[in-house]
Amino acid sequence: MSEYDCELCHSPGGEELWADSHCRVVRVTSHEGTTFPGFCRVIWQPHVAEMSDLTEREASHLMRIVQAVERTLRQQLAPDKINLASLGNLVPHLHWHVIPRWHDDSHFPSPIWATPSRIGAPRIIPSSTALSTALHQQLLPRSHDQ
Repeated sequence: MSEYDCELCHSPGGEELWADSHCRVVRVTSHEGTTFPGFCRVIWQPHVAEMSDLTEREASHLMRIVQAVERTLRQQLAPDKINLASLGNLVPHLHWHVIPRWHDDSHFPSPIWATPSRIGAPRIIPSSTALSTALHQQLLPRSHDQ
């Protein structure tokens, strides 16, 4: 797949919460996003398929954003676990899934893409404004980053 027919090159991939020139954080707005409230993707802006396509500095920047999203979701939602995944089998454009999980969700302990094992407990869906604001706070430059 080339960048010309890549869905993440031509669409945001969800509701944008934060972006810089290297990557963007989007909230998943599909069924998965409502079943797993707070489910986000961190998408590398330029079209590359693998982490090893990045320089060490780029990879470090991307992982800093993934960690900030994880911290934000933990603070805002208090999940039992956070799942991180970078698959790209169907969409070979580098992106990370950051998925809050609860012991009583519909799929736990299996991956969210498995067959559900129960009806999940209802969850409050956080507002995009709250997630975006908290994420921006996580990503404020720190004195040792400058």
